[in-house]
Amino acid sequence: MSSNSVNDENPVVADVAALRSALHDELGSIRPVPSGGALVALCGLPGTGKSHFAAALASRIPCIVLGSDRLRKILEPQPRYTREEHARVFRAAHALLEEMLARGHRVVFDATNLTDRAREPLREIAARVGVSLILVQFDAPPALVRQRLARRSRGEVNDTWSDADWRIYCRLYPGHEPVTGPHLKVDSSREIDGLADELAELLAQINPVPGPGQDRR
Repeated sequence: MSSNSVNDENPVVADVAALRSALHDELGSIRPVPSGGALVALCGLPGTGKSHFAAALASRIPCIVLGSDRLRKILEPQPRYTREEHARVFRAAHALLEEMLARGHRVVFDATNLTDRAREPLREIAARVGVSLILVQFDAPPALVRQRLARRSRGEVNDTWSDADWRIYCRLYPGHEPVTGPHLKVDSSREIDGLADELAELLAQINPVPGPGQDRR
């Protein structure tokens, strides 16, 4: 059976292949960690600083950042934000991040992940692959979030992936659930560099890179 016919029968396989192709150079530039990967799941409403923090973390330690807004626009260049589209994007995103984790990568999943139900697949993936899961909850004062989203809407922020505005924030706010269990908290109205440093150090401790002459198996 040809690969095309397999993809036709399994749309998730086709979507993951499309994501992998679009991100080929980026994924190929980051080497897996010989001691195994880790999953960092960012959780929070639009405008609370998740993507900014993800970029800061990636500048400190090698990791693959998978942002749901970016993945959505790879699969749907003109997204409609329907329930069906959302399910499609997250099925593909979860499959791709599991694939990257299984290869030994540190993966940062930048998505709202607002409810325990939305976070449960991430717990299952981490358990299935046998990697650490670090949940990071983001908050910021609503007035600051509104300012950030307004700047984004005016094109003043270098973020071309998210279409979320204040209206979307207000729609999502009532349904968001605080992260339960062990997790990190980030108030992005404060300086985040120290927190990014701490998380990078934690990731380095969880899966260290062997030094010269050490076993890299």
